[in-house]
Amino acid sequence: MINFLDSTDIDPQQLLVLFAQTDWARDRSLEDTKFMLAHTDVTISAWDGPRLVGFGRVLTDYVFRASIWDVIVDRAYQDLDIGKGIIHRILTHPTLERVELFWLCTRRYQGFYASLGFSDKEQTGMVWDRRKHIPPAKT
Repeated sequence: MINFLDSTDIDPQQLLVLFAQTDWARDRSLEDTKFMLAHTDVTISAWDGPRLVGFGRVLTDYVFRASIWDVIVDRAYQDLDIGKGIIHRILTHPTLERVELFWLCTRRYQGFYASLGFSDKEQTGMVWDRRKHIPPAKT
């Protein structure tokens, strides 16, 4: 049976095992993962006994906007509705009940997220990538 928790007490080593299964997060370091967890507002994790099998996180102001990041399910546990469970728990989390808009950035799985009520019709936004640019000079 899969158990879902909203505790931020997640072993970053276990999270790195999940990240290693992706092309978008496989190069994350232990130090950066610890820092990220310490500065995340809400986390939802899925567990099969002691094994971390799913994860998602939220950054938010708790009223107007929340952004959902790093939703991932262990390959061996996919197609068991764990991703759906993570998103449902994020959208219904008690500390997020006042949030008007949830943003989600993804290049994949649009059909999955659309089935949960997300829309790509309202996409607006721009991205600045530190790896590609030098920050503008201070004025």
